[in-house]
Amino acid sequence: MAIYFHEEDLPEGVLAPGPVAVDTETMGLITPRDRLCLVQISDGQGDEHLVRFAVGSAYEAPNLKAVLADPARVKLYHFARFDLAAIEHYLGVMAAPVFCTKIASKLTRTYTDRHGLKDLVRELLGEEISKQQQSSDWGAPVLNDAQREYAASDVRYLHRMVEIFQQRLAREGRTEVAQACFDFLPTRVRLDLSGWADKDIFTHD
Repeated sequence: MAIYFHEEDLPEGVLAPGPVAVDTETMGLITPRDRLCLVQISDGQGDEHLVRFAVGSAYEAPNLKAVLADPARVKLYHFARFDLAAIEHYLGVMAAPVFCTKIASKLTRTYTDRHGLKDLVRELLGEEISKQQQSSDWGAPVLNDAQREYAASDVRYLHRMVEIFQQRLAREGRTEVAQACFDFLPTRVRLDLSGWADKDIFTHD
């Protein structure tokens, strides 16, 4: 298992076919204001690739965009709504189709309100991850080893967790509704980016 660090784009041909786990790091939680600094991606074979974008980046990244926009590759996320918005806004592609482990967790782990990645990795896989670097400066000129390890861990476990959630969704009879939620996420993201992030347009009000 290795963590590979790249500047501005993903090298061509480094990922095996099939689903890829994806995550992002930004300067904050307001997508149009807080720039995209890092995209993490893994094919589930044991390596993680970190693509860093510097201040003033043009976000060209043709190889990364080709993978993210590939309709034949399912993209695995934890809280896809945020990552899809950052990728759409800065890279200009909708990185779908989607499987979101946070949505799957909320649909199947109804016995708890703890749906963070750390909680899922602990319960489902029996492993511990540190979230200490979550709020660190992702726009720094140099990312330290702790930041790189944190970023890689955000995609390291998603393939294994998706297998478990697929079984649980089937067991609880919620596979179809989960898929409908995943399919709706690109529309939800476009509503977020267009100014309806905090509005429920489906209510009578």
